[in-house]
Order: sequence, then structure tokens, then C-alpha cells
Amino acid sequence: MALHIYNTMTRTKEEFVPQEPDKVKMYVCGPTVYGYMHIGNARPVIVFDMVRNYLETLGNEVRYLTNFTDVDDKMIRKAEELNITVAEVAEMFIAAYQEDLAGLGVKPATMNPRVTESMDTIIEFIKELEDKGYAYENGGDVYYRTGKFANYGKLSRQNLEELRFGIRVEVDSRKENQEDFVLWKAAKPGEVHWSSPWGEGRPGWHIECSAMVREYLGTTIDIHGGGEDLKFPHHECECAQTEALTGEPLSNYWMHNAFLNIGDEKMSKSLGNGLLVKDIRARFKQGAIRYFMLSSHYRNPLNFTEEALLSAEKSVERIALAEGNVKHRLELSAEGAEGEASLQVTERLAAILSNFHARMQDDFNTPDAITAVFDWVSLANLTLADPEANPADFAELLKAFAEMNAVLRLTVEAEEEVASEEVERLIAERVEARKNKNWSRSDEIRDELNALGILLEDTPQGMRWRRK
Repeated sequence: MALHIYNTMTRTKEEFVPQEPDKVKMYVCGPTVYGYMHIGNARPVIVFDMVRNYLETLGNEVRYLTNFTDVDDKMIRKAEELNITVAEVAEMFIAAYQEDLAGLGVKPATMNPRVTESMDTIIEFIKELEDKGYAYENGGDVYYRTGKFANYGKLSRQNLEELRFGIRVEVDSRKENQEDFVLWKAAKPGEVHWSSPWGEGRPGWHIECSAMVREYLGTTIDIHGGGEDLKFPHHECECAQTEALTGEPLSNYWMHNAFLNIGDEKMSKSLGNGLLVKDIRARFKQGAIRYFMLSSHYRNPLNFTEEALLSAEKSVERIALAEGNVKHRLELSAEGAEGEASLQVTERLAAILSNFHARMQDDFNTPDAITAVFDWVSLANLTLADPEANPADFAELLKAFAEMNAVLRLTVEAEEEVASEEVERLIAERVEARKNKNWSRSDEIRDELNALGILLEDTPQGMRWRRK
């Protein structure tokens, strides 16, 4: 099997071959840190975390960069609104963003370069474009000459004539052509700024990613990712800037996830704040959010509703319950994982893993990969139903699940939970009630525990409890 990725640049699935064997250079556009993460922004975050995880599962060392845009017009307005500095706005929302990432089960990037820490690199990049005739200055602003770059529009499949036809408003007399885009913006009085050969100012949006990629990953990277809304103009402009300067492709593979549509008025009203990740995390566990995001192929639109999240939550509970029961059976076994697993289990696990990887290697087909996870759940439950099951089978089941879960991260390793005195008292009373066949009292106690957020499960090996 070989991994194939749909390349936005070529509009085809291509076999993925990194420039260096077993090493992948990957860049994903990060946030402008002027507010809390919206659920729509969580989709690319989870999608490209999954991509990175799978590349690592295949044995690659992934150098994964995502940037922080920590100065721009929105941040300046937010600083004025809050009566604090732009730097303070950045620190506030970078911390909130990283907290959301952790809450979504997303691994930290290898590096998070910031615009304000990359200013010399950005200025040097613009100067080189100017020296090669791809940039020009007018009134302290510097623009990119789109007409000089013959392939402008190749990523989004637009041409300059179409773009010129589409321009109707906000004609800028400082530009040679209206489709030219800004590389450096002259500072207005009182605005945060940096010194440059063109006067005091700050970078345009598009230039920062090109400069950071070249600085930290090199001329050409393996994968560049982001939401489909970034395809034009942002990624198109990145291509034009970098390739005009280096003569080499910015990225060998371009990946774009489709939009997340908000389709449930009830959900919006219940949260009342634009569907922020921090508020959704307060209601749903990370596994449910990740399951929902990965339940549709990343290139297909996804409709966000409360019902979909509730369904995802139930699905993850089924997976987590099977995983927990398998762990429980293995812990109870005096023999532990010693010995060899049965041929029936090992063969079925091999088939499940083969199917999982076949689906993942077909452009990260996570919906079908999740189906393979449920095939594992079925096998786990079947094995659990056998009181004489080989303990080594449970060890093999856990090993196979860990391989798939390392990619999807639908369940997390829970810390050992300790019951409160009240919970322990109720559990002991229920055990006694069942001994005495007092089924009505047993059911009452189950309901009381459920109200306290405790779920009970009666297994052949005894009663287990867990928190909701």
C-alpha cells in the first residue's frame, strides 16, 4: 500500500513521496490571534492533526509548523477596543488557542513562528522581490506585481482577466493594477510599526507565510494545508511570492479541507456566542468533537448540529466502553498477556488493521477508517462474551486499537478515578441489593448514581463504574 493525497494544485490523487525519505515538512496556516477559536476553525486544526498523526504512524518524522499572525488590522482594532496593547491581545488569545488545542486532543506544532518575531525575515523577502522586479513601492506601501508572474492563478484556477473583471469597488490608485496585492503597509499615526527600507509599517497578510516557510522549512515543503477559504487569495499569493523568488514550487502537495456549515439554530442559541470551541468543549468531550469532525471526509462539507454532536458522543462511548472492558478483562487475568493470541483473533485483527490503513492511505478517508474501528469494537465484544477467552487475545486487541487511536485520538488514557464516599456507599449498597435480589432498589441506586454522573456496567467479572 502507498499513501495517496488529493493535490489541489493538480486536482488529482497522487502518491505521496516526501523529498527526503521518512521526513516530512508540513506547514498549515494558523490563526490571527484576536479572538477565541470558532468551531469552524477547529475543523482544519483536527484534520491536519490527523494527517500529521498518520504520517508519523507510517514512520515519518514530521516537522509541523503553524504560524501565529500576531499583528494585523483586526488585532489593532481589538487592542483599541480592550484598551490594551497589540502584544497583550496576542498573548491573551494565543494562550486561549493553545488551551483549545489541548482540549481537542491536538498535539502541539513542532514550531509556532510569529509575525512579530519574523520581521527581519519578512522584510528581506520583500526586498528580494523588489530587487527582482516583482514588487514596487508607492507612498510607503509595497505591492506585488501579479502581471509579472505568468502562473498567477494556477492554484485556484483563475486568470488575471477574470480577476480584473471581478474588481468593482475600492479601486486603489497607488496600485499599477488592481489585482496587485500588498506586501508592506505604511503605518498610520499611532499604529504599531517596524522600520523598513520603505518607511515605518508592518507586513501584509500573505507575505508572512512565504517568509516563514522559507526561513524554517526551506525552499520547497512537502505539504501545505489549510481551509478551502484560503485557496484564494492567500495560498495563491503565497505561490506567486515564493515561486517568483526561488523558481521552485512552494509545496509539492496542497491540501484543503471543506467548510463546516452551521445548520442548527438551536445549537447557536444554546451557546449564544458564535459557537466558540471553548464553550462547546464545556459540553462535549474531545473524543466526541474529533469523531464528529472526522466522520466526514475532509474534502466534503460538514453540517454542524447539536444532534450530530450528541450522536458522535454516543458512538465514542461505545468505543470507549469496549476499550475499557478489554483493559478490565486483561487486568483481571492472572496470566496477563503471556502466551500467544488465538489465530482467529489475530487474523481478524490483521484484516481490520489492513482495512483501516487502506482507507487512510486513500486520501485520509477517516469515515471508512472509523468503520474499521467499529469492526474492532464488534470483535472486542465477541471476545469479551467468551468467559474462557485467551488473555493474550485482549492484549492483541488493545495493541490494534492503540494503532488506530494514535491517528484518530477518539479516546484518551484516563487517570485512575477515585469514587467519593457517597458514590462508594451507593455502589456497596447496590451490590448488597443485587445479592438479596432487591432489583427495584438496585435500579433506584443506578438512577441515583446516574444523576451524579456515574455510569454502571454489570459484567461477568463484576460491576464496573465510570464517569460520564
